[in-house]
Amino acid sequence: MSMQELPSFTTAALNTRIAFLIELTRRLHQYGTAAPRLEEAVSSASLRLGLRAEVWSSPTAIILSFADQAQGDDAIAQVTQVIRMPPGDVNLSRLCEVDAIADGVIEGRIGLEEGARHLRHMSKPLTRAQQLGMVFGFALSVFGFAVLMRGSWADALTAALLGGMIGAVMLLAARHPRVALAGEALSALLAALGASLVSAWLVPLRVNVVVLSALIVLVPGMMLTAAVRELSAQHLASGVSRLFGALASMLKLIFGAMVVFAASSWFGLKLPLPTMPPLPAWVQWPSLVLGTFGFALVFLAARRDWLLVALSAMLGYVVAREAGAQFGPAFGVFTGGLVLGAAGNLYARFAHRPGSLVREPGIILLVPGSVGYQTLTYLAQRNVHSGTETAILLVTLLVALVAGLLFGDLLIAPRRSL
Repeated sequence: MSMQELPSFTTAALNTRIAFLIELTRRLHQYGTAAPRLEEAVSSASLRLGLRAEVWSSPTAIILSFADQAQGDDAIAQVTQVIRMPPGDVNLSRLCEVDAIADGVIEGRIGLEEGARHLRHMSKPLTRAQQLGMVFGFALSVFGFAVLMRGSWADALTAALLGGMIGAVMLLAARHPRVALAGEALSALLAALGASLVSAWLVPLRVNVVVLSALIVLVPGMMLTAAVRELSAQHLASGVSRLFGALASMLKLIFGAMVVFAASSWFGLKLPLPTMPPLPAWVQWPSLVLGTFGFALVFLAARRDWLLVALSAMLGYVVAREAGAQFGPAFGVFTGGLVLGAAGNLYARFAHRPGSLVREPGIILLVPGSVGYQTLTYLAQRNVHSGTETAILLVTLLVALVAGLLFGDLLIAPRRSL
């Protein structure tokens, strides 16, 4: 939210101001804003509308309490609102729209009632073009990740096909609550079954690479990172809830894959050793470009922001890779987080738009979601030694990434909440 000379809202009806703020809170939560930034954004907007707000946010509920500043600092809250919502998903285009509407209202360019109406209309479902774009984005991002994992052409193409199918499953899950409850497990089952059948009947694959790549968009690395960051900011209720939500999602993914592998062994399906060599190193760079544009589609960025989102993801990956090659993976992730945190704040300061456009896609290739998936896979296979090693690596990378983002905020102080 911008820091300009603002009009006075003391003459506006209390309920009108509160209705706008409640709708603003709903949309920020719905489009993937983490608890610290949501609470800061709503509290700041409330002050500019002549209200004092107490905000408590968690992944599934928000409590808002409003008091009119005109009644003095000792006034008790006149209105308290409890909002129950499912966990939000990152939607960069609509998050930018919410930010623009909020700025328009605060600066007096948009009326309160008109702003609330615009926010309510944003609850409409995705268009057919957006849905097709998401499916294509799943396929592109999965293809890029499979190449970065040193897969072969067969591995990358199979993973991309399975990634597109998983994108369609997740769109179906968004419309049907019963499917949503088992969406991750169904996706993992589809990925493991498809990779196993292709490897057994068509061309030998690196099955583990294909399965992990196909599921990479669903692996809750972003959720794990947000949970640790909320815990570090003393948002304990939200951080713990998000942490266990990420763990539950990870367990669903692993369960779906393990069911297929166990059934394959029971039915005697033999998986031959892969014969195709990994793709040459030079292929990783064009594949990285394709994958990052895929993330722009998955995150539902507006067309004008596709290049920015792709460049942010590439920046995070290149910085982490180069720094990690010199000083180890943890330092690489820390450096990537620091650069992206500072770059996001810098972009928000000069462009007057959410820094999330740089920060969220930038860390997608840094979050240790694949390490968390491997950790629980090893433990499910009773490989305690490898599971313990990867668990230590997971914690190290999470702490390094969160520390980098926090130091990025110290290097360039954020001027906007989002």
